[in-house]
Amino acid sequence: MTEQINTQELIDLALQAGQAILNIYHDKDLAGDVDYKSDNSPLTLADKASHAVIMKGLTKLHPNIPIISEEGEQVEYSTRKNYDTFWLIDPLDGTKEFINRNGEFTVNIALISKQKPVFGIVYAPVPDVVYVGTGERAFKLVNGKEEPLQVNNSTSKRIAVRSKSHASPEEEVILKEYDVIDSISVGSSLKFCMVAEGKADIYYRHGPTMEWDTAAGQAVLESAGGKVFKETGPVPFTYNKESLLNTGFLGIGF
Repeated sequence: MTEQINTQELIDLALQAGQAILNIYHDKDLAGDVDYKSDNSPLTLADKASHAVIMKGLTKLHPNIPIISEEGEQVEYSTRKNYDTFWLIDPLDGTKEFINRNGEFTVNIALISKQKPVFGIVYAPVPDVVYVGTGERAFKLVNGKEEPLQVNNSTSKRIAVRSKSHASPEEEVILKEYDVIDSISVGSSLKFCMVAEGKADIYYRHGPTMEWDTAAGQAVLESAGGKVFKETGPVPFTYNKESLLNTGFLGIGF
């Protein structure tokens, strides 16, 4: 990767996207305007507003880096297979959490280089917390104050973080193998961030996700000392596959 990335500029962009989401979230009429895509997943005005902010910002900041966004035009594999470096965006991760009004949704901005997430921002607009993974370090911003993130490296009696919207029976089997004694339920890519900051030790997902759902969270977790593997074994979790649909995965903080 030859182009210099300015972390603060990207944090500012995530904050702008989050504000665009909150403008709609706090307007009940606008927040209740929900459409559905061909796969029956919900689409809100906030998804679209955040997408517009991020696309405009990234295009201005880094016009030479292509962008793949959940809400953008889908790029054919014949074109994107040649992308060595690109942005991978989920403008509003946790749309169901947005609709349910529990505040557990995020803005996800990731930079992929050679099929790996090398930089990621996860911004939760409602609590106003930014999680950042630069590859070299991980931190969160709370009230403008920077706090370092570090995984627990727990050896026993571990805590799992689980999905609010996508639980699976396979989780019980896997979590038992890792001596998990308790679990926390939370929405969106915040699950990666909870492992990154040591509030949980493991995040297992059996069901399907898309690459834009996981890239930024993976960057934060790995920058904090964690790892993300395919659920089938210790195989790296990579990006820009022919299908942007992910396999199951295991995120660990030990």
